[in-house]
Amino acid sequence: MSRSPFLHPFARPGAAAEEFVTITRGEGALVWDNQDNEYIDALASLWYCNVGHGRWEIVDQVASQMAVLENYNTFDIFTNETVETFAAFVAAAAPMDDSRIFFTSSGSEAVETALKLARLTHSLKGNSERNEFVGRVNSYHGVAYGGVSVQGLPLNQQGFGPLLDTVHQVSAHDIGEIEELFARSGTKIAAVITEPVQGAGGVYPPVEGYLTRLRELCDEYGVLLIFDEVITGFGRLGSWFAASHYGVVPDMITFAKGCTSGYLPLGGVVVGGAVLEVLEADPTFILRHGYTYSGHPSACAAALANTAILLEENLFDRIPAIAERIGGGLMALSASGAIVEARGVGGIWSAELQPGLSAPSVRNEMMKRGVIARPIGLSTIAFCPPFVTTDAQLDQCVVALSESIAALS
Repeated sequence: MSRSPFLHPFARPGAAAEEFVTITRGEGALVWDNQDNEYIDALASLWYCNVGHGRWEIVDQVASQMAVLENYNTFDIFTNETVETFAAFVAAAAPMDDSRIFFTSSGSEAVETALKLARLTHSLKGNSERNEFVGRVNSYHGVAYGGVSVQGLPLNQQGFGPLLDTVHQVSAHDIGEIEELFARSGTKIAAVITEPVQGAGGVYPPVEGYLTRLRELCDEYGVLLIFDEVITGFGRLGSWFAASHYGVVPDMITFAKGCTSGYLPLGGVVVGGAVLEVLEADPTFILRHGYTYSGHPSACAAALANTAILLEENLFDRIPAIAERIGGGLMALSASGAIVEARGVGGIWSAELQPGLSAPSVRNEMMKRGVIARPIGLSTIAFCPPFVTTDAQLDQCVVALSESIAALS
């Protein structure tokens, strides 16, 4: 048994190198390991590979960009044509009118940016006492300190010392808790951050009317509303943003993952009018926030190629098939008693396992049957397949889950 020099994220540091599966190549919805075992990538790697693996259109466009200008910083007076083009695309696709885009390299950075902009907005308005945040139970907002502080997954917070003050955790389903909180502390709250559909916490769609009422409450109390769409953005529910799917317009939207389908790291924040009108009010004000790779032209070239594929191949039209094949299949398993519950919407689903079954063990059995899904905690298996996954491959994901459960029961 040997130790890998690579310290893996969200893994056991004490695991031996032999315990890891080496993925060597991918094409479409399939990937292969170094033993030439073939797998259906049922979670789009990590909620992001929407257009599938091996898309040379993206590779070629990135190479062409790198041959001309691989990168140049966008601080102060500098910009590049590629970032301006992609920013214009995202602003047009977003549900907010006249929005602007702040770019990052990841979803975690995007969340940090949105939280800072929320506090900054209130501070510039002379309301520096508005510095508290509201998060929801089971929410996930990345791994930087702000995102860890506002998320509702306690295991991700343990051992890292004092986190961001002050954060209120409320129910993900009972809007009454937020109504009561706002009545008590509404004048101190800077923003509410919520995933339209909770992903890494177990795949929980919103209760009907929840997001609409949340928007109303934020308007009533002067609180900013942030949608974390790192998973749902760029088509996962069949529209560019889940905000449009649910007919709710937030003040900021964080995105990453699907904007490039993971071909290069890129994320960002769609910044709406409630924030922009404050930031732009004083022409001498300088926004002292940014990352070395904000507006990286090669990453934006990957994003432009990725969005072109989504449009040209009408890939959003595949979302109903994912809902029917994965969602319908899981609902049938729930009806038969094989699983406790099927949860999901559009192209993102999960299965709640019966007591006594271990999600990692089920994942391992599924891999023996050629499907990679994601265990969440000990009781949930998540599915978020590439949009290019065929009907037969979608069906095989459910078959592999059913057979794995039967093998372990």
